[in-house]
Amino acid sequence: MSRTAKNGELSLGARVEKGGVFFRVWAPSSRKVEVLFQNGRAFPLRRESRGYHSGKVPGAKAGQAYWYRLDGGEKYPDPVSRFQPRGPHGPSQVVDPAAFRWTDRAWKGAAVKGQVIYELHVGTFTREGTLDAARRQLPELKRAGITMIEMMPVADFPGKWNWGYDGVDFFAPSRVYGDAEALKRFVNAAHRIGMAVILDVVYNHFGPDGNYLFCFSKYYNSPRHKSEWGPMPNYDGQDSGPVRDFMIQNACYWISEFHMDGLRLDATQSIVDSSREYFLAELSRKTRAAAGGRNIVLLAENEPQQTRLIRPRAEGGYGLDAVWADDFHHSARVALTGMNEAYFTDYPGKAQDILAAVRHGHLYQGQWYRWQKKKRGETTRGLQAPAFVHFLQNHDQIANYYSGERLNVISSPERYRALTALMLLSPATPLLFMGQEFGSTSPFPFFADHNHELAPLVTKGRKEFFEQFPSFKKPEAQKKIPDSSAPETFYRAKLDFSERRKNAPAYRFHKDLLALRKKDPVIARQSWDLLDGAVLNDQCFVLRYDGGEDGDRLLVVNLGPAFRYDPMPEPLMVSPQGRSWKLVLSSSDPSYTGRRKKKQPFSFWNIPGETTLFFTAHETKNAKGARHA
Repeated sequence: MSRTAKNGELSLGARVEKGGVFFRVWAPSSRKVEVLFQNGRAFPLRRESRGYHSGKVPGAKAGQAYWYRLDGGEKYPDPVSRFQPRGPHGPSQVVDPAAFRWTDRAWKGAAVKGQVIYELHVGTFTREGTLDAARRQLPELKRAGITMIEMMPVADFPGKWNWGYDGVDFFAPSRVYGDAEALKRFVNAAHRIGMAVILDVVYNHFGPDGNYLFCFSKYYNSPRHKSEWGPMPNYDGQDSGPVRDFMIQNACYWISEFHMDGLRLDATQSIVDSSREYFLAELSRKTRAAAGGRNIVLLAENEPQQTRLIRPRAEGGYGLDAVWADDFHHSARVALTGMNEAYFTDYPGKAQDILAAVRHGHLYQGQWYRWQKKKRGETTRGLQAPAFVHFLQNHDQIANYYSGERLNVISSPERYRALTALMLLSPATPLLFMGQEFGSTSPFPFFADHNHELAPLVTKGRKEFFEQFPSFKKPEAQKKIPDSSAPETFYRAKLDFSERRKNAPAYRFHKDLLALRKKDPVIARQSWDLLDGAVLNDQCFVLRYDGGEDGDRLLVVNLGPAFRYDPMPEPLMVSPQGRSWKLVLSSSDPSYTGRRKKKQPFSFWNIPGETTLFFTAHETKNAKGARHA
């Protein structure tokens, strides 16, 4: 059993000890492994069982650069390097994790319920593109109503910029963002003001450039399973034990050494493992042990919508906490843009499917899925609404538009506000992509500073991906597909915080919704059990929350034109006996539109167009004879 299973500490890499540094690496095919320092001194390691090599180097200390030399030949960076000061192709650096002084001892971690997640890419979140610059923005995010940061991958990569999903140094925060202590300063500062931080990690493939793992062992790569993005880790083949341990130790490392409040697990459908204990189940068990007494949140991306990921282990599940739920986004996007091509084909974008996504988390729970020509999804019965993360924007879905423009830029502002209100007042856990809260217009296309051989292949691959969309094949669209390796593609993706002021109505709208979500006792329960809904027409529906003693709540969502609903046969529209509906928020209020015009007139017979309305039930002294709902 590895030390990680006991206490979350690394049993691999360089560990600073009294009088020196202890090194340990897995290199099963090498008879001789040496630690090589920049002054030319080499120290041989002792060969252990199962292909590990280890030993203490007296006098070595934190800050020193080192390599591993295999069998007297080539030198390579440490596969478990905590920092690569010159990038993946350079030497590793000894880091003493005990040197950082944490001040978050009272922090108890986070649970998924009650969170508002904010997906953030460090390199483009600020002009500086560093962790320290991002840290300075945390108080403003807190004031806006954000409770949890979901940081896109930070594992080091070649070049000056990258989305993060091509990382090759799994344990080393990228030097372009700052060192290991910069990441700790970020997490520590977040905890100080009551915000949680989870980290996006990639355990489904290895990056293409700067990956030296295969120099240490060919068994890192699965001989049987393939990934569409690169070599797949070997979780169930020959000598897979040390590979699994490498990945599990990585997950525990972020939780234990960086005090992360959880992980977002990328593309879990591509983690193939036939072992007795599935990799994600083992990861869930061991990361929670590594967290000690803190609560952590394990969130998965899973395109086929396998809800077994978030079911308890006792029920045959893997024990994760939440999943990204694409169906809400897909239905909303079709409603906003009218484009139901490619993987949006099976989404009408009508009131019925949007309402169903809100009430059930996923739409596809085993039905036939025409786009993939197979059944898709698993039932959500018995699960709770906070376990499903809903969004209108995220890094993937923005970049999957050919020019990388955001959904608020390419859709109707009125309908977009209406769906924003719906998402932020619904029971699922909401996720905002950085800048979404103030209506950012910065695009977010795919970008990667690859070498001259790899860069054109990546750009070609992106264009081939877009070919599934007939409208993206048009010459005018093809011309707008950004070159992923061009500097301007990266720099255009950076947020412009002056838009907080320029787009003040949008910012106010999001802050008001998030404040309402937190303070309203009925909405804050995030319970499907309290929820009922009905379709009024193809573009309009209502949601009713049974608030008990706190009073009912009503959402009227109309994505189409204004219409007169008279007669009004839908009983969900009727206020509770002795109470009347009070309008609390309208997405078309002039304070949110930025336009100087009167509020749209409303009655329960005249429903305004492209608007979401939120009502609470208030006691009425004398409603006798009044013609209202």
